[in-house]
Amino acid sequence: MKFPFSRLLLATEHTEFDTGSERVAFDLARRSGMLLHGVLPMVSNAEYESIAPEAVLRAEERAFTLITQLRDEALTAGIEFDLRVRRGAEPYREIIAEAQERDADLVVIRRRGRQSILANLLVGEMVGKVATHAPCSALLVPRAGCVWTKRILAGVDGSRATAGVAETAARLAANAGIALELVSVAVRDTADGRAAAAAAVAEAVAAASAYGATVEGRVVEGRAAETIAQLSVTSGADLIVVGRGGPSAHGRRFRLGGNAHRIIGLASCPVLVVKT
Repeated sequence: MKFPFSRLLLATEHTEFDTGSERVAFDLARRSGMLLHGVLPMVSNAEYESIAPEAVLRAEERAFTLITQLRDEALTAGIEFDLRVRRGAEPYREIIAEAQERDADLVVIRRRGRQSILANLLVGEMVGKVATHAPCSALLVPRAGCVWTKRILAGVDGSRATAGVAETAARLAANAGIALELVSVAVRDTADGRAAAAAAVAEAVAAASAYGATVEGRVVEGRAAETIAQLSVTSGADLIVVGRGGPSAHGRRFRLGGNAHRIIGLASCPVLVVKT
């Protein structure tokens, strides 16, 4: 089956924290034979440029070096890479604007950046904003992350995102020739809680069954994010697929759901946040 995304955007600052996302984006582009778009965001504003011109010059020189390195690496990898630099006060806004202009259907980005006073965050602040506001799905990759070759695990919860998550995960599994496990966590250990989880799995299996993947459904109990992250390890999954948010995220204020946020932070493998 054809890879389910056709317009990839790699968002990177080409630091040590971006190595996993760059590796995965390059690999996906090479395997699918598609053009890879890239954006390198730089912090810039008129006030800063006026009071610190030497610092701006150093930043521009560094950006040129990074661009050259990335383009050379893409050439070595044998992929077509269209990279742009975007300048603005908030890097995440530049990434989102680039995704909109490119009509991207998948943004590939790191999970966390350099540690600071926010080092206890499960997901980097900039990355969390991109995953929340991007006009498309987002693939968040830890430094050691690689393209999935073993097993895909998708978390479903009975929200309106369930079918979209299951379908995307099934297409990815069929494309890679690997098994898909659809999991719903019964947070409340009651008959009603287990029944709701079983209904979510049944809906997901039905949605995934048309795409030719080997699909299994499973109901487990526990805390949703921690259980899915741990299950990905014990089952040997090397990609987790989740929706952008649970039922509470589908109201007037759209945001990255708490479970999705924690799964991204706890997982040892890439996590695909599906926009549905």
